[in-house]
Amino acid sequence: MQEISDVNRLSKRVAGLKPSGIRKFFDIAATMKDVISLGIGEPDFTTPRPILEAGIRSLQAGETHYTSNSGKLEVRQAVAANLKRLYGVSYDPLSEIILTVGVSEALYLTFTALLDPGDEVIIPTPCFVSYQAEVILAGGVPVEIPSRMEDNFQLDPDRVRAAITPRTKVIFIGYPNNPTGAVAERETLLEVAKIAAEHNLLIVSDEIYDRLVYDFEHVCVPALGEEVKKRTVLLGGLSKAYAMTGWRIGYACAPADIIKGLVRVHQYTIMSAPTTAQDAALEALTNGEPHVHEMVAEYDRRRRLIVGGLNRLGLTTFEPRGAFYAFPKIAASGMDDGTFAEKLLKEEHVAVVPGDAFGVGGEGFVRCSYATSYEKIEEALHRIEKFMQRYG
Repeated sequence: MQEISDVNRLSKRVAGLKPSGIRKFFDIAATMKDVISLGIGEPDFTTPRPILEAGIRSLQAGETHYTSNSGKLEVRQAVAANLKRLYGVSYDPLSEIILTVGVSEALYLTFTALLDPGDEVIIPTPCFVSYQAEVILAGGVPVEIPSRMEDNFQLDPDRVRAAITPRTKVIFIGYPNNPTGAVAERETLLEVAKIAAEHNLLIVSDEIYDRLVYDFEHVCVPALGEEVKKRTVLLGGLSKAYAMTGWRIGYACAPADIIKGLVRVHQYTIMSAPTTAQDAALEALTNGEPHVHEMVAEYDRRRRLIVGGLNRLGLTTFEPRGAFYAFPKIAASGMDDGTFAEKLLKEEHVAVVPGDAFGVGGEGFVRCSYATSYEKIEEALHRIEKFMQRYG
């Protein structure tokens, strides 16, 4: 009898997925002592106390059962109120919003609901590592178009046009950007929305970092106009702005017919987002604004430290306008990004992520998260300085 290999047991889609370049270095760092991690994009803050207490009260009150598939109505109402207050965009909490298990599930639901086999999704890179994988898992084909530091890592409308084929269905937008920290400019987004309308394409906009911007305006894509909103799926969540990564609460907002499709997938895979986390999210959305401002101010302080420090060491760094990442160019080291990250981790115990993990256009860069303490960033810069003295 012929033996079946482990690989043959898996679908080609799953077997062909590349391991996350972020997790690879995180796992190595976890086995070492005295490592300063600039690798994982997770706030170092604990969830603010009033939000924690809301979750505790929920458990103590026995709120341990399923909610509706779309999530508690009062939480969806709070999401809608926040989007209206911040960006002037209106969604019906009853039919145009679904609560999800983080933005990761929102991505999965969106691509699964929208894509037929072979449908293409245009994805600007560098970008978060999950985007291409989620498209592939849904049976779609990711089409990467690079952005450049010389253009402030803006989405290039000309490259979007050139990438469109008869199989194109979605233009994906992810700003504020992970890993570059770029924030999309209004004029660029308007041009991309115009292209989407010309070709009758959908837009999926991941705006998980919308609240983490520094002296710059975040433009909410569906707020560009009613016609843009009609073809856009807006993804967001509470992980980054409210330091709630472990609570796993995200959301998707879109026209009712699209949300109906997301709910259909959601009810057969997840059922509903965690009830306790929904109750904590309600507190965050209703009363959490002061905590957001406090954390953004501290991120900004760290941002100025790390960007200035990296540039001083000869690692040319684009000034991030959002999120909590610096994306230095490491040409001065004479190494490729994978070698740089590996040697820096082994020799100086500083963990960064190679830029090629984030797709076309990331080569020759590394991602450094400044979602860690000011003091640790100072020490990391000191270690990187020693490293560059050897190799720069």
